[in-house]
This record gives sequence, structure tokens and C-alpha cells, in this order.
Amino acid sequence: MSGGDESLAETFWAVTRRLRHQTKRALAPWDISPGHARALGVLMRHGALRPGALAEHLRIAPRSATEVIDGLQERGLVQRRPDPGDRRATLVTPTAEGERVGTAIRQARATEAERFFGVLSPDDRADLARILRLLRAE
Repeated sequence: MSGGDESLAETFWAVTRRLRHQTKRALAPWDISPGHARALGVLMRHGALRPGALAEHLRIAPRSATEVIDGLQERGLVQRRPDPGDRRATLVTPTAEGERVGTAIRQARATEAERFFGVLSPDDRADLARILRLLRAE
């Protein structure tokens, strides 16, 4: 199949697979899954969150968020603590090691993104960002 025969959807999925592969490669030094990295990133951006709020940010089921938190806690990247506003509730927050790893991952991903999107001109990047935001809003 020549490039002209490839549908827009096929091209999009090929680019998505390539980006996913590069993301996994960028995360390899920390032996962390993309899902765990996303959760750690959310916690670093938003601070301490209840597990349900983390699930909402990640757009996953609360049960899945619990599994993600468990995995991060086992690695010493997050900790659970009582919510001072409601002692029955739990907050999840990055540990010092979680902050260190999260910062390193953010830098590695930024480097990979620059490499990935670096072939585009600034105008093309702006157009792509605008188009992707339109599609995401659907």
C-alpha cells in the first residue's frame, strides 16, 4: 500500500503507535508503565488527591486507580495518608522519591516529544495542536 492509499485513520493509528513506542522507550530507565507515569504526573501537578479524584483525572474506574496507587506505593513513589479534612478519607501524595522520578520522567518525555514533533514547523505544530484539541473535545 502506498502512502496515498493509506486512510487518515490508518495514518493516525500508525503515528499513535510510534508515539506510544517512543513513550515506552523514554520510561524504560525507571521500569514504570505509562499508566503509572501518568498517575504520578497527575499527583505532581495537582498535589495530594483522594483516590476517587485521581481516578477522575485519569478517566479510569476507582478500582483501577486503587491498583495503580498500590503499584506506585509498592515502589515507594507515593504514600497514602489520612485526609486532615475528613479522617475517614485517604489522600495520595508523591514521596520524595516519587517527586524525583516524576521530574525525571517529565524531562525525558519532553525530550522525546521535542524529538518526535521536531520535524514540524512551529506553524504545523500549532495547526496539529488545534486539530487534536478539536478531536479530543468530541
